[in-house]
Amino acid sequence: MTTRVVLDSVFEAHDPGPMHPESPGRVRAIARRIAHSPIPGVVLGAPRRATDKELLLVHAPEHVSGLRELAGRRTQIDADTVVGPRSIDVAWQAAGAAAQLAHDVWSGAASNGFGVLRPPGHHAEGARAMGFCLLNNVAVAAAAVLAAGPRRVLILDWDVHHGNGTQSIFYGRSDVLYVSLHQWPLYPGTGVLTELGAGHGQGFTVNLPMPPGLGDADYGLLFDDLITPLGRAYAPDIVLISAGFDAHESDPLGHMRVTDRGFAAMCTAVLELAGEVCGGRLALFLEGGYELEALANSTHGCIEVLAGARRETFAAGSSSAARALALRVKDVLRDALPRQLLGERPWRRALGLTGH
Repeated sequence: MTTRVVLDSVFEAHDPGPMHPESPGRVRAIARRIAHSPIPGVVLGAPRRATDKELLLVHAPEHVSGLRELAGRRTQIDADTVVGPRSIDVAWQAAGAAAQLAHDVWSGAASNGFGVLRPPGHHAEGARAMGFCLLNNVAVAAAAVLAAGPRRVLILDWDVHHGNGTQSIFYGRSDVLYVSLHQWPLYPGTGVLTELGAGHGQGFTVNLPMPPGLGDADYGLLFDDLITPLGRAYAPDIVLISAGFDAHESDPLGHMRVTDRGFAAMCTAVLELAGEVCGGRLALFLEGGYELEALANSTHGCIEVLAGARRETFAAGSSSAARALALRVKDVLRDALPRQLLGERPWRRALGLTGH
């Protein structure tokens, strides 16, 4: 098994300012953790710049050209999103690294991989930068790899914030199933249960808006009851993860109670799913995570799982709030999804909805 990790000092060059939580120190913390505890089977990969062709698969031409005009400048795009003199170049490197990593996993050049990328991407919409994000790395990766042969991609987003950009980019498409677990309410205010896709994409967006305070066992319930069955029913050719670690109990920007072990359990669950449905083709891309020790430990744990050095299970004892959410999601999906994914009976059976 070869696990490719894209981890490069170029991602430290995006500097939104000394008080900004999305700091270069995030990459440095992860690099120190990996250097202190090397993981057998990990091969480091170098980033490359995204091509215009790759970016234009998901971003509007005016968005790409508008960002390019900011190169070499320091400016504030919105209340949260700041660019420094090298930020645009770094964003191009992050998007290109995401596309290349997805290609490497799809082609078999790597068994799986993790892109330690900055700036993050999942809030970036087709024509708008926002929420610390300039280009949508996971969306670029999904669209680029779809152009290379796969028919279906599953994007799972476990960042504590909803990935509004990824959702909007693929909202009308059925070749990407977008599933998001996120705290609700929280920035950016999207990701409610009734956001299910539109047109040909109706039923291919699934949101799990979670109340604050849920922890490892609650995430385990949602994986067991919803995410794994959805993945089996959709049967993607490759699985991509928006891997934010700001649902960690120590993170200052979220209010969840996930631990290092919980993130490793999530990675174990999705690696097992990928092994079952698509030959283990799985790539993770860093999104949020702002408490540096928690971020470094959680990232390291996930890479251990990818490399086969660790397997983790979820803690027991889910809360009534998580169980209630699972039931609400199933109520919504019962009517929205059966006709869209693999026919009514297989879909209902996958979610345990036979007899309704």
